[in-house]
Amino acid sequence: MSCKDDAIVMNAWGESQNAENIMMLADGDGSYTKALGLSMDTAGFGGVRSQRYAMIIDNGEVTSLNVEQAKSFEVSKAEVIIGQL
Repeated sequence: MSCKDDAIVMNAWGESQNAENIMMLADGDGSYTKALGLSMDTAGFGGVRSQRYAMIIDNGEVTSLNVEQAKSFEVSKAEVIIGQL
C-alpha cells in the first residue's frame, strides 16, 4: 500500500514547508487507511492505495473529513481546509 520510506518523506516534507504546528503522519502498511474505509484498489497502478482526502482532527475528534471523488482535487485542497478551520 505504501512503503517504508513514507515516514521519512513525510518528515522531510513537513520540514521543507515549516509545518511545525502540523502533525505529519505516514501510513506505511496501510492499516490506518483500511481502518478508515478509505482504501481503493487501483489494480494496474500500484494495487491497494489510499483515496485522496483531508481530515481535520481537533483534540482527537474528527471535525471534518473531505474525501475526493476519483481523479478529482476539489474538497481536499488547502484553500478548502483553511476555510474549514
